[in-house]
Amino acid sequence: MIVSPSPRWIDVIGQLNVDFVFIDTEHIAIDRHQLSWMCHGYAGKGLVPIVRIPAPDPYQACMALDAGAKGVVAPYIETSDEVQQLRGAVKTRPIKGMKLTNYLEGKKHLEPELAEYIERNNENHVLIVNIESQAAIDNLDQILSVPGLDAVLIGPHDLSCNLGVPEKYDHPIFLTAVEDIISRARKHNVGAGIHVFYNDSVRWEKEWAAKGANLILHSGDINRFAQVVHDDISALRKSLEGSRSDKAGAINI
Repeated sequence: MIVSPSPRWIDVIGQLNVDFVFIDTEHIAIDRHQLSWMCHGYAGKGLVPIVRIPAPDPYQACMALDAGAKGVVAPYIETSDEVQQLRGAVKTRPIKGMKLTNYLEGKKHLEPELAEYIERNNENHVLIVNIESQAAIDNLDQILSVPGLDAVLIGPHDLSCNLGVPEKYDHPIFLTAVEDIISRARKHNVGAGIHVFYNDSVRWEKEWAAKGANLILHSGDINRFAQVVHDDISALRKSLEGSRSDKAGAINI
């Protein structure tokens, strides 16, 4: 997950042997101009830019695609109707309005030339939705049945809170929910994954992959920075405890 708009990250991330970058605009104040050059910059390095939009809004999905995103993650989805609207934005762009509504509801077909144009121009657009609540789990089979949905992505923080076990990522209630989401998604031939940013992430990612997860979203720039610096400073302070200079009254800053 990338939240920093620093241009230096493009070269750094481009050397890490990852398949895509996840740019978060839900929780991070990245404006349209920044988002556009980030998408094009990462794409230029051969990395697929996937953007989480601020809300499950089809117009914001279109804006992300206009900026250069190749995939959209919609946050806090709970109904199949929300997915249908996002399907319209991501998979049938630029059709909107009543023409789009009639098509999504199966009332009218697109003209052959238009249908070919839509398919050609949207064939590489990926639609992913966040599953982050009990309501979403209750409606999961309907959500997974929407045509054009490529994957579901579990938001662990929001999901753990919604389930009443905030940030307890090894709690049986949370683990059962994650396994259920992954299992049902794969049975529907829909991709499934989880954004693991908490402790012992690699172990958890291996476990979820063994259970069928095929969308691995590992940590993030801020998370990794915070963890590495915390570990370094902790080790440094420990090594300095009781040192001769400290006993001599050295100033601690």
